[in-house]
Amino acid sequence: MINWQYYPKSDSVPSHLRDVVEVFEEQLNVFSSESNTLNSNEVLEHLRNGLEVLGFQVEKSKSTADKIHVPVLFGRNGKLEKSFDADAYSQSQKTVIEVEAGRAVSNYQFLKDLFQACMMHEVDYLVIAVRNVYLNKKDFEKVIAFFDTLYASNRIALPLQGILIVGY
Repeated sequence: MINWQYYPKSDSVPSHLRDVVEVFEEQLNVFSSESNTLNSNEVLEHLRNGLEVLGFQVEKSKSTADKIHVPVLFGRNGKLEKSFDADAYSQSQKTVIEVEAGRAVSNYQFLKDLFQACMMHEVDYLVIAVRNVYLNKKDFEKVIAFFDTLYASNRIALPLQGILIVGY
């Protein structure tokens, strides 16, 4: 089953992010946490066609030429000085997608994803996909508990308009 939670909870999920959830739902039988152990690159490969139809650029491989570089800093004469890589990116929707598997919670990869998206130039939305369950641990629940706390405490103002957490 696909689970998802959009933040801030006071806003409804934008339609372009609901479309992303539908891409996950269409492929769930291939990579559900209950029945499969595909790594994040393999999950992303199954999502590729659906995300590309929605206008996302999707990382093809881990080679430098196939990565999706999203600008972070610009140097002299406007030259790109720093970028972060994304699994998928829609410039028109200002949305970055990160697909995680085993290390989403155990290595706090979801926090790195959050930090990097906050630094990216003209990115308003972040989607983080994590397993519902990994090694008998409820990764999706742990991630949304973190974001529930982040938003409820109101101690950090994020530069993003919204964050969608997808559990697969």
